[in-house]
Amino acid sequence: MSSESGAAPAEPEPAGGEAEVDEAAVRKAVIASAMGNCIEWFDFGVFSAGVMTAIIGEVFFPEDSAGSATLRSFALIAAAFLARPFGGLFFGPMGDKLGRKRVLATTIILMSGATFVIGILPSYAVIGIAAPLVLLAVRLIQGFSTGGEYGGAATMIAEYAPTNKRGFYGSFLELGTLVGYILGAGLVLLMTVVLGDDAMREWGWRIPFLVALPLGVVGLYVRTRIEDTPTFQKMEESGKKAASPLKETLRHWKRRILLLIGIVFLLNIADYTMLTFMPSYLIDYLDYDDTTSQLVTIGVEAVMILFIVPLGALSDRIGRKPLLITAAIGFFLLSWPAFALMQTGDTLGVLGGYAIIGGLLVLMLAVIGSTFPAIFPTNVRYGAFAIGYNISTSLFGGTTAVVVGSLISVTDSNYVPAFYLMLAAAVAFVPILKIPETARVPIDRVGNEDAPELEGSGAK
Repeated sequence: MSSESGAAPAEPEPAGGEAEVDEAAVRKAVIASAMGNCIEWFDFGVFSAGVMTAIIGEVFFPEDSAGSATLRSFALIAAAFLARPFGGLFFGPMGDKLGRKRVLATTIILMSGATFVIGILPSYAVIGIAAPLVLLAVRLIQGFSTGGEYGGAATMIAEYAPTNKRGFYGSFLELGTLVGYILGAGLVLLMTVVLGDDAMREWGWRIPFLVALPLGVVGLYVRTRIEDTPTFQKMEESGKKAASPLKETLRHWKRRILLLIGIVFLLNIADYTMLTFMPSYLIDYLDYDDTTSQLVTIGVEAVMILFIVPLGALSDRIGRKPLLITAAIGFFLLSWPAFALMQTGDTLGVLGGYAIIGGLLVLMLAVIGSTFPAIFPTNVRYGAFAIGYNISTSLFGGTTAVVVGSLISVTDSNYVPAFYLMLAAAVAFVPILKIPETARVPIDRVGNEDAPELEGSGAK
């Protein structure tokens, strides 16, 4: 049997020792993992807040530079994603060789430290052309460390969680995404209201970036207080670690990586359209003010938080694929109506359109933390996940705001985001159908050659 095959979703026997799962240890691992995602998206919440994108573009670039201040900031967001595949290639296989815990302790401090540095950088008025160049370098460091963060955090939770609760616990990873974004965007909104526009542009914009460092220190402390995953320890004790995880990954798991890239294409277009592009979309194209834009975004995400964990738990009962298929079909059929509602200019219409996109997105967010790690075996899980996820994120996630914003400028059509989402949904539908359903498969049996054939995986 090829190593592309995995384990069947038939009723499994408990994986080694799973009946004796330490729930307290699982909860610690979930918190430690979700904190990194929270810090990553805290940065995005700060950076992509409508008022902040304009301020960053003005502070670090000359006034006569080409393009709007907002587009310049979006370009900086996209630049960070260039480094993510390299971070995945570096940290992912390292996590398969040295363990999840050690690598995640490194990535969280790199991420939070780089975000902190942005808050102390001199402006273009002080150091000239060096300002955007140094900012670009810091963003590349952020992207490099983030490339090793998400795959490891998802792997950590998936390998700690008991089989029958992997969807439930996995959903907390993306709960960290939403909480981090709300904290970042909410802090920017609060400071803008309290300080006023002038003070915010002069010095107040720095404070949200400075907050990232203490968050990272707390996250590092939590991560150093947990053991490596039982699944990794079991593999290490049995002597089944890959001698060269990167070589093993690229030799045997290219097909699964391609399937992952296709699904993450839709995930990223939806995620970064809503959380990065939409706040500025409401301001620049629908003529909403900064405060209303942020309140709408934060409000929709707060509602998403209420549903993400119950949906993760639901996937433990009905499987991950039904939720992913529903999301793909929904994005294909409902993206245009959602943006049509936003064009009405009515606040309820904007909220309704936003809610449609958010509702479809949360169907994916609820299950990706339990789905993606489970399509690879333990000895290459971190690396294969990190490589596939970050290649797709680099190509399609960080570029979403720039691509969509530029196409709107060229076509003069506010429906460009809808068409992009529909395209992504069409692309992702096929790989969603082809990945294995692993909802009831113990994580240490996934992808193993001695496991039964996957039903409906398309792998032979």
